[in-house]
Amino acid sequence: MKKIICLFLSIVFVYVTKAQTTFILVRHAEKDTSSVGATTMHANPPLSKQGLIRAENLVTALKNFSIDKIYATNFLRTQQTVTPLAKKYNQEIISYDYKKLSAFADELLLEKNKTILIAGHNTTTPALVNMLIKQQKFSALDETEYNKIFIVTISADKEAFVKVMEY
Repeated sequence: MKKIICLFLSIVFVYVTKAQTTFILVRHAEKDTSSVGATTMHANPPLSKQGLIRAENLVTALKNFSIDKIYATNFLRTQQTVTPLAKKYNQEIISYDYKKLSAFADELLLEKNKTILIAGHNTTTPALVNMLIKQQKFSALDETEYNKIFIVTISADKEAFVKVMEY
């Protein structure tokens, strides 16, 4: 009987410690700035050659994760950034409205026990991290900064942790 109880408690412990939601947030990769108006938020340039390479490198950088959902804004550069991951995990890219970031954060926080990738922009990515962790910890990324990955883990008891990686 003791063995059965110990086994049961071990299973419960493993489930509780793994009961977490992980959000992986990235800014889109390098955009082609040779397009007219490419440096404005409202332009819709594709990724540059370097950006396409970075999008492929994102697959390697996140090789230890199993991604359940992939979100990106409706801009070509964010969609292209996550396309290699979407192909790897056979996932559709779900569009979200960067102008309704607070509502999107609330929607994301309802997710449980999933790993979700979100591609955004130099201002929206850190802002969304702040909304997920409910702290004003991160500021906008520099316009030339494309290599940050924010990994937000929210435990079953709603405690949030952030790890910032570079790739």
